[in-house]
Amino acid sequence: MPARPYWQGQIKLALVAIPVEIYPATKSGAAISFRQIHEPTGKPIQYEKVVSGVGPVDRDEIFKGYELSKGNYVLLEQDEIEAVKIESRKTLDLVQFVDADAIDVLYYEKPYFVVPADDLAEEAYAVLRDALRRTRKVGLGQLSVRGREQLVSLKPCGRGLVLEVLRYADEVVKAQTYFRGLPADTADEDMLDLAVSIIDKRTAPFSPEAFHDRYVEALHRLIDKKKKAKGKRIIEEVDDQATARKGGNIIDLMAALKQSAGGKASATRKAAPKKTAPRRKSA
Repeated sequence: MPARPYWQGQIKLALVAIPVEIYPATKSGAAISFRQIHEPTGKPIQYEKVVSGVGPVDRDEIFKGYELSKGNYVLLEQDEIEAVKIESRKTLDLVQFVDADAIDVLYYEKPYFVVPADDLAEEAYAVLRDALRRTRKVGLGQLSVRGREQLVSLKPCGRGLVLEVLRYADEVVKAQTYFRGLPADTADEDMLDLAVSIIDKRTAPFSPEAFHDRYVEALHRLIDKKKKAKGKRIIEEVDDQATARKGGNIIDLMAALKQSAGGKASATRKAAPKKTAPRRKSA
């Protein structure tokens, strides 16, 4: 079954309108979800909407409330909320262009593939794609979807275009909040050279297939064991080596870097002379 487009409309560049369809570029991974189960009966737990001191309430008695202060709410009806939603428009205006590396990675949220809606749109689509690639720019605009406006960027990707939903400025925490207290001193040059050599040795083309979610894989193995054991309790073996590794601590950074770089880790301190037991005098 073909994927449903996330959005259909036209990208507008000045007076040029390009009919496009937008599709999600990502999908949910192999994450495992759980339900809460009542063990004696094996039935799933249900949730009721209740009010403290009142008990279960009818659905038509429930309003949405915005908390002004502790215990003080402004109540809003669904019709009032719907009235202020942005009207879904079928046009994405590219109102600004910025350098491709000008957007901080913290702003990127979710990617989408942009494809021409029909054969007639392919020529204008290719012109926009190649113009962005030649100028090394990213187009910016606001996409209206489901009553909300999303800040988005548009950039070339292979033969096509990728649209990425961006976070607004008030959604991003400034890095200085966390990094301000770090020392401004530069790293030791010898250690820096060793670290760079390690990075150079381990540099390779990005291959996402080489990485797996080991937690999810372990959960799948556990579920398979439980299925074969027909509900009996399974005791997992503890990896003593992993526990020991967690407790380890690198004391000599230079020695560890040399060892990682493939060189011999020369001791930075002279070894203390070996103490021998005192000679016993012969009788």
